[in-house]
Amino acid sequence: MPALLRSSLPFSPSSAILKKSSILPAISCTYRSSLLPRIHFPGVRTMTATAARPDPFRPAARVAGQRQDVWSIVNEAAAASPVQPIVNMGQGFFGYNPPKFALDAAKDALDRVDCNQYSPTKGRPRLKKAIADAYSPFFGRTLNPDTEVSITTGANEGMLSAFMGFIEPGDEVIIFEPFFDQYISNIEMPSGTIRYVPLHPPKDGATRTSSAAEWTINFEELENAINPKTKMIVLNSPHNPVGKVFSKAELERIGELCVKHNLIILSDEVYDRLYYVPFTRIATLSPELYERTLTVASAGKAFYATGWRVGYLIGPEHLIKYVAGAHTRICYSSVSPLQEATAIAFEQADQVGFWDDSRAEMKSKMERFCEVFKELGIPYSDPEGGYFVLANMASVKLPEGYQFPPHVANRPRDFKLCWFLIHEVGVAAIPPTEFYTDANAHIAEDYLRFAVCKNDDVLETAKERLRGLKKYIQ
Repeated sequence: MPALLRSSLPFSPSSAILKKSSILPAISCTYRSSLLPRIHFPGVRTMTATAARPDPFRPAARVAGQRQDVWSIVNEAAAASPVQPIVNMGQGFFGYNPPKFALDAAKDALDRVDCNQYSPTKGRPRLKKAIADAYSPFFGRTLNPDTEVSITTGANEGMLSAFMGFIEPGDEVIIFEPFFDQYISNIEMPSGTIRYVPLHPPKDGATRTSSAAEWTINFEELENAINPKTKMIVLNSPHNPVGKVFSKAELERIGELCVKHNLIILSDEVYDRLYYVPFTRIATLSPELYERTLTVASAGKAFYATGWRVGYLIGPEHLIKYVAGAHTRICYSSVSPLQEATAIAFEQADQVGFWDDSRAEMKSKMERFCEVFKELGIPYSDPEGGYFVLANMASVKLPEGYQFPPHVANRPRDFKLCWFLIHEVGVAAIPPTEFYTDANAHIAEDYLRFAVCKNDDVLETAKERLRGLKKYIQ
């Protein structure tokens, strides 16, 4: 489809962001109408207070009928397991504190009056400047902290703000499978439609350990997913849960398609400080790609502080201003003292060599933990970035007749593997088919996702328990 057919459509903000109407006139009109005499029209039956009406307690379709989420299932299994305490290798929260310089900054910020009040909706000036200074060298340009950076309440809210800022009912967004599960609800909230393109794992992933780079894109499938309604594509590199870092060549091909079809790029780079191979940011490949890319990142991931909920977006002014507009309507502003602490953390991180140390430490944890898979002969996808590893459990044979609760028994094999590991060996992992559509769940049903961002003693305990799988491996 020629780019001319789309004109500047993808860069048009959502009508909800453009609308400048106030709620006050609507309220006053409602009030005034209650003072007017009631007019009766012949043949028209008016509703009374006692007339039948739809159930007001019926939930919205966006939340109704959802099957039990993976986090609830894992937590339920962990609570019921006879092996206690459970070693949680599932959710990607850190098992240790942020660095001391970040913690000290947070404590100091709590003593400042201005840090305990509202911050500007787009973020505290000190934090925006710190991010602009930290990222300008990566982007090869001097970022303007006032127009090209916006602070959000975590990266997830930042992505929701991006979708709310640009997606209208009927617009389509392309995402790759497996996906971060929050993408789905974030796109559906503004009534967007999702098109899925799977990453294809190596065909022999069940018999050999392979690089996460071997999870590949079929570019014909990708282009076939694009149509006149497509407005945006979502990238995630380093990727959760695969651990893939998209190569420069792959990003260039994706970028060519986005220019050809005039698409916005939402580049989810929340693990951008944890990469073990060369890492390229798609926004840096050309001025044209920068102009259509929103880069999302996370201070929580960067500084081991997922509970701080400090995220940020970097991009051109004509995109950022509408993301910031949506963010203002969603939560107005983000937590002030932790913004200030994040600003100071960015200012000091390079001085103490934190980024290099952080990468080396996480890579060491990955290697330490994966030793157990080598011992057991369980193949895994060797990550290029992030802190998740996918282990292929095809060789683990579940005992015949093993009893699973109904909400697990009717899910793919990886859910059963997850439940089994929790109950029999006391280690929690995440079944990655949760990050797939039903049609493509077969791709990942033999894998489990493990998070290695834990203390070394926890990793060692997990390894010891996982050795209990030996008797089930065939």
